[in-house]
Amino acid sequence: MLPVVALVGRPNVGKSTLFNVLTRTRDALVHDLPGVTRDRHYGVCRLLPERPFALVDTGGFVDDAVGLDAHTAHQAQLAMAEADLVLLIVDARDGLLPTDRSILDRLRRAGKPTLLVVNKIDGLDEHAALADFAALGVAQVFGVAAAHGRGMAPLLDVIGTHLPALAADALAEQPDDGIRVAIIGRPNAGKSTLVNRLLGEERVITSDVAGTTRDAIRVPLERDGRRYTLIDTAGVRRRARIDDALEKFSVIKALQSVEAAHVTVFMLDAREGVSEQDTTLLGHVLEAGRALVIAVNKWDGMDKYQREQCAASLSRRLDFVAWARQVFISALHGSGIGELMKAINRAHAASHHKFTSSELTRAIAAATAAYQPPLVRGHSPRLKFAHPTGTNPPSILIHGARTRHIADGYRRYLENFLRKRYRLEGTPIRIEFRDGDNPFAGKRNELTEGQQRRRTRMIRNARRGG
Repeated sequence: MLPVVALVGRPNVGKSTLFNVLTRTRDALVHDLPGVTRDRHYGVCRLLPERPFALVDTGGFVDDAVGLDAHTAHQAQLAMAEADLVLLIVDARDGLLPTDRSILDRLRRAGKPTLLVVNKIDGLDEHAALADFAALGVAQVFGVAAAHGRGMAPLLDVIGTHLPALAADALAEQPDDGIRVAIIGRPNAGKSTLVNRLLGEERVITSDVAGTTRDAIRVPLERDGRRYTLIDTAGVRRRARIDDALEKFSVIKALQSVEAAHVTVFMLDAREGVSEQDTTLLGHVLEAGRALVIAVNKWDGMDKYQREQCAASLSRRLDFVAWARQVFISALHGSGIGELMKAINRAHAASHHKFTSSELTRAIAAATAAYQPPLVRGHSPRLKFAHPTGTNPPSILIHGARTRHIADGYRRYLENFLRKRYRLEGTPIRIEFRDGDNPFAGKRNELTEGQQRRRTRMIRNARRGG
């Protein structure tokens, strides 16, 4: 297991920017607005070849925190508790503030090794900026400009002295993130509550306030001997209602999480039904070609009539993804969670199903024998053979003649035929057609001497008859 280094400090001092610099990623959401980060965000810094370490980005500490600020501070406190080394980030432009002192007092009471990182020294006198923080009494102080990558080398050198060197086999070992599961949906659908229920701990912040989650938080999970990576995402509202730049970035990260996942769990609020925004989001999942499981949350507390109405509405509005399994759950109380995980496993297995060319060709032949393609300009298209072109989703290329005008309805028929034949639950199937080249295209038919005499005779007789 990698040693853990936590980044803590006040809001808007540059913790997320430093996180992105050290992990060589853009995973952490960065914005000038204070309090962007709320949950713990993990990454791996590999800039020290012999001493890679896990880096934890946290939300900012504020004085007299209440509500979401209190939840954010609790998450930062948990990161401090598990860390082997803590980097206290302060703002050189703001100078030393009482909140910086209170955070350092917390660290000293916890007995954690601490380095003081003075950020945003670009454009300032470095020695004067560092002198302002001498009153904190921290032995090792580093001036950096995280936005420009300045001062990283000395900081990394000292971080390496506080961390153990890993064995060669541990360095060569590549972590297996298992099945990547993106959990998406509208705000306040219960995505973070589901993540916490699966983990059995308060890993991410939950609240009745819509839009609590802003970043895409990746959390490892091991259940029944299988590894997963849960990706908790921000809720996605209608585009017309999004007027905040920060929320736009959160939505982009949520949609990117769908692209990075193996399986997408789409969360619906059973009491609100299926909205136009839900169908739009499902359209993004279909475009990405990801396996899909629909989790209908907040099923508890509904009477029999309400459940029947909800099920009928789901069947009607989600007919275009009828192949996706619908699981009725309560993320708060845990009912239906076992069935949800089974559906995720089946969808993942289906999306990675590997066909062979021979079995696909036989299946297409059986499908066309049961239902011929509609005529195209008086001729029936011929489907000759097929072969796989990829997985996640399963992709198939069918070769034939006159396939350019095959209707979308017949394509869907083939998809459903293959899905039923191979029991592929929860995954879209992509089918493409390709016309075979005409071997006689561009070639002139040369007549033999006998054929030329008969042609001449036919022309002469035709003229006489006229």
